[in-house]
Amino acid sequence: MRRPTGVIARYLGISLIASLAIGFTAAPSRAADLNAVRAQVLQLQQEATSIAESAQQAQVEMNNLNRQLSSVQNQAAADQVTVAQYQKSLGAIAAEQYKNGGLGQGMQLLFSSNPQLYLDEAGALDIITKKKALELKSYSVAKQRLQATSLVVGDKLALAKAAHDRFVARQLEANKKLAQVQTLLNTLTKAEQERLAALAASQDSADTKYSLEQAAKANLGSGRGATALRYAIKQIGDRYVFGAAGPIYWDCSGLTMRAFAQAGVGLPHSAAYQYSFGRSIARNALQAGDLVFFGRPIDHVGIYLGGGEMVDAPHAGARVRVEPFGTYFGRLPYVGARRI
Repeated sequence: MRRPTGVIARYLGISLIASLAIGFTAAPSRAADLNAVRAQVLQLQQEATSIAESAQQAQVEMNNLNRQLSSVQNQAAADQVTVAQYQKSLGAIAAEQYKNGGLGQGMQLLFSSNPQLYLDEAGALDIITKKKALELKSYSVAKQRLQATSLVVGDKLALAKAAHDRFVARQLEANKKLAQVQTLLNTLTKAEQERLAALAASQDSADTKYSLEQAAKANLGSGRGATALRYAIKQIGDRYVFGAAGPIYWDCSGLTMRAFAQAGVGLPHSAAYQYSFGRSIARNALQAGDLVFFGRPIDHVGIYLGGGEMVDAPHAGARVRVEPFGTYFGRLPYVGARRI
């Protein structure tokens, strides 16, 4: 599992209360309705989670580009060696041609006392000339390929840097939201923290109980999707953490990636990239084990359980659970499903 760093790492040591305070700029009133506070916080948690998922997308893109860059750089190095070899070969041919034909064929014939020797040398010179022409052609092709490859290296470097910059920017944005957590936690009294903690614990307990009940009575079917779904169900109750892919903490695409790995399918750690795998499935044809996607751009994914419900790692401050969805999942529109 990729370990969170910086503010995110500190966040993991903070009470769940902290996550319930994301986004506030002042301590809530002592008489504030905690349910209303939690409703506001839920929206802010989802926003922070969307930012983190877009950072995952940028990271996958960056990793892909770096692999491509490495391949192109290796090709450029090989092309450079080839060009150098042809340059060396051409130098040897030039030296040989000078030795055998330095005076020119006509002058050699004029001063030669042995016409047969001249004819032999002329034949050798012809062979050398043809060899040089072939080497020159090969050298030209190799040099053009090296130039083209070098341009591709430059392009890939620029794209990889841009993806890296996006990844860093989104991480910083998510970190800023998490940094607010500690600041706001410090404004709450111990009693307020305990009240929020009790509400959160009660909700977690109810969610986990409901999730296990729904999973126990679901028809999971068979095949790759069923294998992935069974694995995801075993993670019910585990906590959501940005960028995590098990075995204890998860984000949405980390959970689906690891679940389908159990079925022998390699998915990238990004909801948006996972949407390009498998085949599209109409909503009225959904089966247990299908991946369902949300958001424009896509920033959430879950595994369909049946009955309009999915298993997912929903957002910061929550746990892996079973939950329903319709045309929307929270504030995120349903955008489609894929069968792997």
